[in-house]
Amino acid sequence: MNKLLRVAPLVLVALLLALSPALAQDFAPASYAADSCDYGGLMQSIEALDELTVRFTLCAPDPSFTAKVAFSSLGIYPSEYLESTGGGGEALFRNPVGTGPYRLETWDQGNQIVLTRHDQYWGEPAKEQTVVIRWVSESAARLVELQAGTADGIDNVGTDDIPNVAADPNLALYPRAGFNIMYLGMNLDLGAFANVNVRQAVAHGIDKQRIIDNFYPEGSLVADQFIPPNSMDAGYTPEVEPFPFDQARAQELLDAAAAEGVELPITVTLYFRDVVRGYLPNVSRVAQDMAEQLNSIGGGAYFNVAPQVVESTQFLDESLAGQYELYLLGWTGDWPDATNFFDTHFGPTGEQFGTPIPEITERLAAAGQLSDAAARNEIYAEVNTILRDQAPMLPIAHGASAVAFRASISGAHASPLGNEQFAVMEDPDDDTLVWIQNGEPGGLYCADESDGESLRVCEQITESLMAYEIGGSLVINGLAESFVANEEATEYTFTLRSGVVFHDGSALDANDVVTSYAVQWDAANPLHVGRTGSYEYWGYMFQAFLNAPES
Repeated sequence: MNKLLRVAPLVLVALLLALSPALAQDFAPASYAADSCDYGGLMQSIEALDELTVRFTLCAPDPSFTAKVAFSSLGIYPSEYLESTGGGGEALFRNPVGTGPYRLETWDQGNQIVLTRHDQYWGEPAKEQTVVIRWVSESAARLVELQAGTADGIDNVGTDDIPNVAADPNLALYPRAGFNIMYLGMNLDLGAFANVNVRQAVAHGIDKQRIIDNFYPEGSLVADQFIPPNSMDAGYTPEVEPFPFDQARAQELLDAAAAEGVELPITVTLYFRDVVRGYLPNVSRVAQDMAEQLNSIGGGAYFNVAPQVVESTQFLDESLAGQYELYLLGWTGDWPDATNFFDTHFGPTGEQFGTPIPEITERLAAAGQLSDAAARNEIYAEVNTILRDQAPMLPIAHGASAVAFRASISGAHASPLGNEQFAVMEDPDDDTLVWIQNGEPGGLYCADESDGESLRVCEQITESLMAYEIGGSLVINGLAESFVANEEATEYTFTLRSGVVFHDGSALDANDVVTSYAVQWDAANPLHVGRTGSYEYWGYMFQAFLNAPES
């Protein structure tokens, strides 16, 4: 990269300050930096260079940085608003303030969320004045509302309903590619699952093809690995073959576990949430089938598995905190890079599978610094081998799914990332778009949320430095109109759009970016509060928190 491009913003700042002392007095650039990179994270410093320029310096190369900063957990808030709310509580996560095409009007808990058009939006105005977001857990009930005209669009059409929607001239079906993974999670630190023979026995004891054939729509794939095949440049390594379905082998492994002190049969609860996802379209039926398969090993002599549903937000909080021995969960890609799947789940800050595996975290850190796909895949083949052999989870399926809209809705679309943008959609019959999704958001301060139900709503309200193209995964400019990176991919300088106004009337500047990031990064920051305080995505993206308390 031409060095002049990196120096020019600093020269411009010096000239402006020399020519306009008043400007220097009006804006005091904020900055945040780690004393050193010894704290273990990727972020070294964040600096406002002037009102519209912010620079990130990293501790190591990160070629996927721009894809990460497009994600909704890094949406920008007014710094004054974060300070006024104390960085958390209902004042913040029930009342988001962003720059997006829609702003929050009301949240009638348990019923609906109403968004209204942001009339001072910097970009193309939203087509509809109002968006109403409701939630219904049963796919058949969502479809009934779409057919009746009380909804304009619905998420995750039921497997059995897809042919009916496709054949209905009044409706339009928009398939989503299976950019996801459904897995059976196991905790390496809890109960019988601390024994690797037990985990491998589970891997041999589940017939994945049976699950796909019985409960998934056409186009879904059996998952051999955690990464969906052919979905990204690196991550999927076909030379690493999965354990085959073999219940006789499962019995041998369980007998070995018993010889090491594991008590048989293993009595365990299989936890899940009854929320349909593209990666899991028939939740309770899949959970019941998995329990039946494990309970059938050796005629019931080895497992006593009982499925149990948990309320969605509670389930996510508890599973991600590593409180379950055995559970069903999944993931839809947020940004088009293997780091989003691997680092998010198996990086050094993850707790859901128990203590992170050092042999994996070290390799992920090395692979994430490489831009060459072949070189990355050499490392990812080792990661996939360790994941298969240590079995902190069993990958089950890459599920095909679809959304549906009334045929008259223009601009309707599906996104492989699950971040459909309502601002480009228009209903010719009225000025309100009604969307029904699977569940209610846990909160709308998405720096501290990881559920797709929350993230989709946030994506209408808040915006990030970069963005993803409508209906796709290409990274495009967001609140930043341009950026410059050095050749080493350790320094990124973003120029913000001028004239961007938040929903509270305040103007976007570089200090808002610094504060929005710093409150996530620094565990000692008084605004590092959120809803749960876990800030899962920050750990996934940047490996560690500054001033994190010792465990």
